[in-house]
Amino acid sequence: MRLSGRALRISSSPTMAIDAKAKEMKARGLNVVGFGAGEPDFDTPKHIKEAAIAAIWGGFTKYTPVAGTVELKEAICNKFKLEQSLEYKPAQIVVSSGAKHSLYNALHVLVQEGDEVILPSPYWVSYLEQIKLAGAEARIVETWDDNGFKLTPDKLEAAITPRTRLLILNSPGNPTGAVYSEAELKALGDVIIKYDNILVIFDEVYEKLIYDGLRHINIASLSPELKERTVVINGVSKAYAMTGWRIGYTAATVSVAAAMADLQSHSTSNPTSIAQTASVAAITGDQEPVGRMVMEYARRRDYMMERLRAIPGVSCNRPGGAFYLFPNVKAFFGKSFNGNRINNATDLAAVLLEKMQVAVVPGVAFGNDDYFRISYATSMDSIKEGLDRITELLGKIK
Repeated sequence: MRLSGRALRISSSPTMAIDAKAKEMKARGLNVVGFGAGEPDFDTPKHIKEAAIAAIWGGFTKYTPVAGTVELKEAICNKFKLEQSLEYKPAQIVVSSGAKHSLYNALHVLVQEGDEVILPSPYWVSYLEQIKLAGAEARIVETWDDNGFKLTPDKLEAAITPRTRLLILNSPGNPTGAVYSEAELKALGDVIIKYDNILVIFDEVYEKLIYDGLRHINIASLSPELKERTVVINGVSKAYAMTGWRIGYTAATVSVAAAMADLQSHSTSNPTSIAQTASVAAITGDQEPVGRMVMEYARRRDYMMERLRAIPGVSCNRPGGAFYLFPNVKAFFGKSFNGNRINNATDLAAVLLEKMQVAVVPGVAFGNDDYFRISYATSMDSIKEGLDRITELLGKIK
């Protein structure tokens, strides 16, 4: 059977592959510590679940408007106004089946064959694949741990060509946890404004998971010109431990939002009615559970950083947000463990999984195989056990 060129261009998700392998090993009775998937280990807060149950018993189980219920879109608009001083109307909001779906819709209405999308590396795995699916080309710009894995204005400007259509920015970032400051975003925005043809997709899905007194800044809030150029992607999955509920949303100009809604009307139609009701409760309800999750994430992050930095040969940046560490393990390349040669983080991740039953995601999935991603969205007991095994294995690599 012949597959389309579009299908042949994409790759499977490495993070999902690692997670699937770890689950398969667990099913065989192995004691696997999983640091792979980017999913909160907390339960969805009670008041959110109760809102969903009430929606079911109330019969709110039919189609909704394609771009989301009025109630949810108004809640999202109010959130933008209260938290970021951004004014949006419900017609500028599109609710989709997860932030990944929102990104997919945005790319498919914004880019076409021959367009380029500037993508800072390390990047979230699906950015690259979705750019390819939309028919565009990724122009990858490397960033490094010496400047906190952040795109700089000079690197941005050097990457711009007549074919550039989009810049994708993710703050807080996956996999690095990088958080852009207001000054850093303003400097990037000054470059963008110089070029009439360039828009920004700003992915802020980890906005609530931020540490060390840092403040989340949305690039769209910096000027009216930047707001017109920015498509904001967000969702409830990470902040409210609602990954399975599949609700994401986009804020954009009316014309972009309308095009996205039209596209969605011919693919998934509306996102789940019950999950939309739950999302209203998440956004407008008690935020104290989010604060407790953030405090626990910060405690885990600090412990993991201390343990990793104590391993000879490992260096690790301090992430300002999200729930990942991205340690540099290049010092182990060219060495071996029990006859297994380590050439890159992919080799190291394979040895960790097979020999120590620890699942991490190699950096090749994010554009740099000198690192691997390790999630602290798991219990402290698992973190301690997993780091004991990692420390043991790395100490035996010669």
